[in-house]
Amino acid sequence: MKKNEDRLLNKTFKDFVITLFLVTFCVPLVLFISIFLITQLDFGWLYNYSPNLYYQMRELFRFLLNDHLFLPFLLLLWVILVLLLLYCLLKKVFSYLHALSGATQKLLNKEIEYVKLPSELEDMEIKLNHLKKESLQNERLAKESEQKKNDLIVYLAHDLKTPLTSMIGYLSLLDEIKDMPCRQREKYINIALDKSYKLEDLINELFEITRFNAETIVLEKEEINLNMMIEQMIDDFYPLLKEMDREICYTPKEGMTLLGDSDKLARVCNNLIRNAIYYSTDKKIEVYVDKKEEEVLLTIKNKGRHLPEEKLNRIFERFYRLDSARMSKTGGSGLGLAIAKEIVELHGGKISVTSDEYITFRVELPIVKNTIETP
Repeated sequence: MKKNEDRLLNKTFKDFVITLFLVTFCVPLVLFISIFLITQLDFGWLYNYSPNLYYQMRELFRFLLNDHLFLPFLLLLWVILVLLLLYCLLKKVFSYLHALSGATQKLLNKEIEYVKLPSELEDMEIKLNHLKKESLQNERLAKESEQKKNDLIVYLAHDLKTPLTSMIGYLSLLDEIKDMPCRQREKYINIALDKSYKLEDLINELFEITRFNAETIVLEKEEINLNMMIEQMIDDFYPLLKEMDREICYTPKEGMTLLGDSDKLARVCNNLIRNAIYYSTDKKIEVYVDKKEEEVLLTIKNKGRHLPEEKLNRIFERFYRLDSARMSKTGGSGLGLAIAKEIVELHGGKISVTSDEYITFRVELPIVKNTIETP
């Protein structure tokens, strides 16, 4: 931007100096030579035509070439021309200001109307149009994100009402029927407890949405044993695996250590494994790790229905959910994969997904032991 401003200033100053030179030296010189040459011409034809006009012209040229009058005349002419030059220069500068003022109004205008500036301000025109394009795009994305969030909150509010209504119904029956048989009472209590767990999960999702928008993820790095982390994760998922009739096949591999935030990376693994458990159409889920040069590769693979390209391209967006039907068990807040991607990228890694017969998530994380600072 500074370079463009200097170039415009230099061009304007150069034009001013050249014009001033022409006004100061060339115009008086041309005027003097013209008058001198005219006085040397033979005006005999004018004498034959009108003797009075001939004598008047001679007196006029003698008057203009008089030493006492010619220099003041040239000075006056020079002052007038310089003032005209300054006026033209200021007019040009103010035309730039008016053009920029109009351009700022167009930037604030939400309609798709791009800025048009004089050719001297072409670089600024390109930058302002790029800024307007980004502004319109960011506004559109913000509206889409806000709409997705609002839709999600409406859906979650609807989902909250379902378990809450069931809980109130069963607890009301328990309160009204004092002599209810023990087996039936136990059944109703178990149902109310399951619904309360579901209600807790939904409330946690609401907190997750608020927390994700309000905080910036900060990493606290330490050396991590990836094998130990994944094995601990599999143990934590044992109740869900048993309930969903799934099993995780994982074979540890030596040397799987890296520098990272253990809590944040555990969250990535948790989200990916949980998705695999819910969306797998087969009993077996494969999890394996590998090392490639200075990177650790984590792969989570499950058999599932094929996902079209448009869904794969949006799968890491905030609030995007694969379940259009909003299945009660698999329908989350649509934040899990978006948060996972942000955490992986903060570690300098990459996350990707492919879909054919299997849905495969791949996480690539750099081994950055050499970045540990020592006092």
